[in-house]
Amino acid sequence: MREAGRVGVAELAELTGASEMTVRRDLETLAAQGVLERYRGGARSLLLRGEEPPFALRSQEASEAKRRIAAEVAELISDGESVVLDSGTTCLEVARALEHRRITVMPLSLHAVNALVGAPHLTLLVPGGRPRPGEQALTGPLTEASLAALRFDTAVIGCCGLDAANGLTAYDLEDAAAKRAAMASARRVIAVAEGAKLTRTALAFVAPVSALHAVVTDGSAPEDQTDRLTAAGVTVRKM
Repeated sequence: MREAGRVGVAELAELTGASEMTVRRDLETLAAQGVLERYRGGARSLLLRGEEPPFALRSQEASEAKRRIAAEVAELISDGESVVLDSGTTCLEVARALEHRRITVMPLSLHAVNALVGAPHLTLLVPGGRPRPGEQALTGPLTEASLAALRFDTAVIGCCGLDAANGLTAYDLEDAAAKRAAMASARRVIAVAEGAKLTRTALAFVAPVSALHAVVTDGSAPEDQTDRLTAAGVTVRKM
């Protein structure tokens, strides 16, 4: 649907091998998430080219890969560390993987803050800022001031695109600024991204790959990109 703009139920059933009843149910689910608009006999996409899909949709995509990535990131973080944790669905999985650790964490997302409230051993720091609707990512001058006031051992950064030539990119300019501020406040930067993001470049430039110490991704990441990241001095871990 992203490619065609609008597609009929019968065509989708033929393309997917699913029944028309199943297709209709799935379209209703996607319509409720704000991804598309239903009309009699089909639906049209509400996502513009280069626009970030809604959080509710992304949270269901590559969920197993995101959990494997999160588990590996948790292994890279030692007890006693201070961590700034970026927004996004993969970083939310990282928050869940860190819930029982003896560390200090400042999440840049209210989703992750909610996941860590009440964690028994973890020290939770909450920055200022304005949460973006749906995404609940904290951005703006208050977020950047909170980050500038602290120094972290590790920054775990999500991304919308990661390319050896074009660097780390995001869809939103304020989100990109918050990511840069988080990276500047940390001694070590770990980027997390499922493999598909290593084939994309989004609008807002965050940083060159030389600013990263490690990238944790999954087995679907294209080898040519991971090889270029390694050649640039970045440690790449495929889970």
